[in-house]
Amino acid sequence: MFAALTGLGLSTAAGLNAYIPLLLVGVLARLTDAVRLPAEYAWLSDTWVLAIVAVLLVAEFVLDKVPVVDHVNDMIQTAVRPASGGVVFSATAAAAQVDNSAWMAEHPAVGWLLGIAVALAVHVIKASARPVVNATTAGVGAPVVSTVEDVGSLGMSLIAIFLPVLVVVALAVLAFVAWRLIRRVRRYRAARRARAAAPPG
Repeated sequence: MFAALTGLGLSTAAGLNAYIPLLLVGVLARLTDAVRLPAEYAWLSDTWVLAIVAVLLVAEFVLDKVPVVDHVNDMIQTAVRPASGGVVFSATAAAAQVDNSAWMAEHPAVGWLLGIAVALAVHVIKASARPVVNATTAGVGAPVVSTVEDVGSLGMSLIAIFLPVLVVVALAVLAFVAWRLIRRVRRYRAARRARAAAPPG
């Protein structure tokens, strides 16, 4: 149960920022006993992998805070974030010896699919809301929202690893925020359609 909650929380975090949960899992697996990776995921704690992920994280941190550039980055991340979600969910849930869960070990594809689906859903909401934020704030809101997303990704990753029982609460809060964002995006698009359909003059 806890392994699944950890995987769920980490894949949610990956939907906000692909590299924060990857880097955190790799560093903790390398330096502590907080994360125990199965042999097939040992590469996540490799020095070169961690260095590459760290460089990509820095690039993501900068690019995601620049209006217009953030939209291009989101298009690229449509493939990266779900893949990251699949990796972190599968890597942590595959270590389900913690739960003595033979079912997860016998169905490794389930972790991948769940991680991909969760990260993709979060990414789609994030990518849909960002243009609205940029348009309604003249781009000023981009770095603010991006920073909130980065903090949210880090916070969710830490909760998933150290307090997985709270993942459900964190997801409930995130779902509420997502619902508000979706409503705002729909209102903005409806207003644009109404303006476009209005007769000139």
